[in-house]
Amino acid sequence: MGKLCLPATQNRKIEGAEDSMDLRSRTKTIVAVALVAAGCLALVIGWPGGKKGTVRNFAKEPTITVYIKADDKKEEMPIEEYIAGVVAGEMKPNWPLEAYAAQAILARSFTMEFISRGGTRALHGTDISTDHEEAQAYNADNITPIIRRAVEMTRGEVMTHNDQYIRAWFHSYSGGHTATAKEGLNFQEDEPPYIRSVKLKDNPYAPADVKEWRASFPLSKVQDVLKDLGADVGDIREAEISKKGSTGRATELTFQGTKGRKTVSAADFRVALDAMTMKSTWLTRFEVQGKNLVMMGKGFGHGVGLSQWDAYMLAKEGKTPEEIVKYFFKDIEIKKLWD
Repeated sequence: MGKLCLPATQNRKIEGAEDSMDLRSRTKTIVAVALVAAGCLALVIGWPGGKKGTVRNFAKEPTITVYIKADDKKEEMPIEEYIAGVVAGEMKPNWPLEAYAAQAILARSFTMEFISRGGTRALHGTDISTDHEEAQAYNADNITPIIRRAVEMTRGEVMTHNDQYIRAWFHSYSGGHTATAKEGLNFQEDEPPYIRSVKLKDNPYAPADVKEWRASFPLSKVQDVLKDLGADVGDIREAEISKKGSTGRATELTFQGTKGRKTVSAADFRVALDAMTMKSTWLTRFEVQGKNLVMMGKGFGHGVGLSQWDAYMLAKEGKTPEEIVKYFFKDIEIKKLWD
């Protein structure tokens, strides 16, 4: 198998994918360059926002280096073995085959784009990590025969736009409408041309606690978060949604306190506060109540790209993995890079 050897990057902060991985968003990427080294395949790689490059086929399935967080060790493995662990880590058990397969295409696309920017070489000296805050969730113990089948049926398939890897964002549940990158992630570059904002029908499979949710946070914690975001308002008196995006998600939140009035990005605030409890920025209530900040909302995750629970629904309706992926992304081509 050919090793996937790619250059390290600098000034990195990981791009977001699923809801628990919003920490990986909102950065400028660095253009990857062709690398030819002993034992490595020559590969010219590019992505939207950087210099154009060509995604070339591999003669063999690549082998990548993975930092295994649980064991604090580095390991080499075939990339498809890694993808199986990612699908098992990112999706729930007993899902439809086609939903797993769609996730495999996203995971493979994310991995190739991520490694093209240097991966976790600066952190661990590896292509990628099993730490979900650094790359993608990974759980080799949860790999099932159906997941292996899903990975195999999409073997080597990645999503590209103009022969460049795309940012294969995904999240748990859209709440009925997916977001643009700027709305859902406070993305600071130009809106990627392949991101589609999709309105979906009611999903009978999505759990009640992601369709609608409620959360409450002590104002003392919120105050600390605002300080970390450079928006210290002192003791908080009021909170409001001051700006919304095209789907109705909050994009800016404003707080009034004893030290004045400050506005912060809703996406950044969610990540800094607790992205698992403040499940989305699609807020239907947001106010100070006593000593707490109380909020209600719908959906789970940043809302950009593929919605996993909606992929579940589409799989149940008989859509193929490729059809599911293209439902959430536009003007993309699915390319098979190795057999």
